[in-house]
Amino acid sequence: MNKRALIEQIIAALTVELEGYTRSARAAHAEATDEQSKAENKYDTRGLEASYLAQGQSRQAAEVVQAMQQYESLAVRSFAAQEPIALGAVVELERGGVRTVYFVGPRAGGTEVECEGQAVLVITPQSPMGQQLVGRKQGESLHLKVGRTSDSYRVAALE
Repeated sequence: MNKRALIEQIIAALTVELEGYTRSARAAHAEATDEQSKAENKYDTRGLEASYLAQGQSRQAAEVVQAMQQYESLAVRSFAAQEPIALGAVVELERGGVRTVYFVGPRAGGTEVECEGQAVLVITPQSPMGQQLVGRKQGESLHLKVGRTSDSYRVAALE
């Protein structure tokens, strides 16, 4: 799999996410500062709630920008089969003949993109699944606990 193309897909997905947060923050800011949001009595908190929402959306947008910067500066390298899984690895896990592809990224865990016709899910080393995968090698079998379920997987491929 072309990792540079994969990273570009992740950045593109983060760009779309950033646009959504930016739009939401602007709308919440406009609501907070609108004349009709002015408190009519001490119990009217519409304007205050909108300002909190705008602040939260802006904070989320800043986190997405940081994630984009980390992906832009992420060194692209290949992993040999005998190397342990680490940041920047594309990992294929197999369970019952079904393969799932993951990318171990610095941030934005849960982001799903399509690269070369294959769905790829981003996980971070800090996530529960990432903690269980980091350090494993191709060919190893492992028992992953995902949520409340636990299944046996095999590291089918590592790039």
